[in-house]
Amino acid sequence: MKHPTISAVVALLPLLVLMSCMEQTSPPNIILIVTDQQSESMMSSSGNPYLHTPAMDYIAENGIRFTRAYVTNPVCSPSRVSMLTGRFPGFFTDSKGKLVRNNAGSMDIPASLPEASRANLPDYLQKAGYDLVYGGKKHLPSFLDPELLGFQVLTNDARGELAQKAADRIREDRENPFFMVVSLINPHDICFMAIRDFADSSYRLQLERNFKTELALLDKALELPAGVSREEFFEHYCPPLPPNFEPQEDEAKAIELFLNRDPRSFRAGARRDYSEEQWRMHRWAYARLTEMVDAHVQVLLDALIESGKEMNTLVIFTSDHGDNDGSHRLEHKNVLYEESVKVPLTAMWKGKIAPGQVNRQLVSVGLDLLPTLSAYAGLPAATDPRGRSLRPLFEGSSVEWRQSLGIEGEISRAVIREDGMKYIRYDAAGFEERLMDLTSDPYETTHVTEDPDYRDALQGIRKEFEEIWFPDL
Repeated sequence: MKHPTISAVVALLPLLVLMSCMEQTSPPNIILIVTDQQSESMMSSSGNPYLHTPAMDYIAENGIRFTRAYVTNPVCSPSRVSMLTGRFPGFFTDSKGKLVRNNAGSMDIPASLPEASRANLPDYLQKAGYDLVYGGKKHLPSFLDPELLGFQVLTNDARGELAQKAADRIREDRENPFFMVVSLINPHDICFMAIRDFADSSYRLQLERNFKTELALLDKALELPAGVSREEFFEHYCPPLPPNFEPQEDEAKAIELFLNRDPRSFRAGARRDYSEEQWRMHRWAYARLTEMVDAHVQVLLDALIESGKEMNTLVIFTSDHGDNDGSHRLEHKNVLYEESVKVPLTAMWKGKIAPGQVNRQLVSVGLDLLPTLSAYAGLPAATDPRGRSLRPLFEGSSVEWRQSLGIEGEISRAVIREDGMKYIRYDAAGFEERLMDLTSDPYETTHVTEDPDYRDALQGIRKEFEEIWFPDL
């Protein structure tokens, strides 16, 4: 065999370098999979033995999984607004001029608001040459309607045909790279358990008439395994009560006020009246609904692998918020306990992101997603300067990272520090503050606000709250 001469190799070097650079800078296809109401702990790869999520685990095992990924606000619409704009929901105001803190305010952001015209994620990616594809749940204000933003909308059905329609689109050959948002609804249907259980007769009839699919899936999730007695089920199959089942010691008054606020009094009903067995059934159904949505994720992954596009596609999996799932005798979300605000975040790009990584740094799904995807698209984005591109973390680069992170909510705001300190300032029942040490008390069973040993920590995190994360307050 005749080997090339050294001079021939040297002559080829510029071409080889150029080809290498082209390979490294070619923008990938991007698939963003967003589930609804899934806590960070709700994956097998997160260490949960009470459910099986092979599709979600595949993304984590073939890429990176973050253990401290937080939403900007633990309800649907505000969190989704953040994902598309890279800004806190409170950056926007509703039609009455109030800061956006909940679903109603988020859906009421006027399209004429100057801030609404700022560049957003699909705008950046479209300018970078991406074809935009969207399917499933929207729950977005008018200025972020996917069709108006230039997306091809596959379907509004977030439970049935979405996964297959998205899979068909993945298999298609296209000239341009694509950015696809697959917005799956579950395990959100767990919401209907307490809503139905504490509905009066007339409202129950409305639920049964208007939410047949949701209730049917919930009922399926509540079924016991075939051939297993009830006694055996609770002894060997059903998840136990969480370690933080009881309300936090000296819990903020704002939480009780929020629970009893109409028309959401079912929250108070669940806390007051659910038996321990009912709470465990809630946890069982939540796990089954998560497995149902994992099967939809598998359909997407099968299409990606079979189409041969896995090596040039960045897949990001996350959720818009979590669920309290029995912690502190709470279901639903809204409050800023960890189960509500911490969500799965995994990313996979075969050959570019090393497999099996577990990252424990503080990341914000709402603030960091836009700069991350813009970096991969090769078009830097101008948004909230506190947001950071996760690309260096994905690719294992050594980079100086944030030491704290802010979170907004309907009744409170919070700052979480890298060292495990967490500060929540409530405002729904007057000024209340709670300082937690997640290192010694990861389940937030109590607080150390008045502990003299934490005086310096409290003063320091108050300063970060007021000067870095929420200076406008």
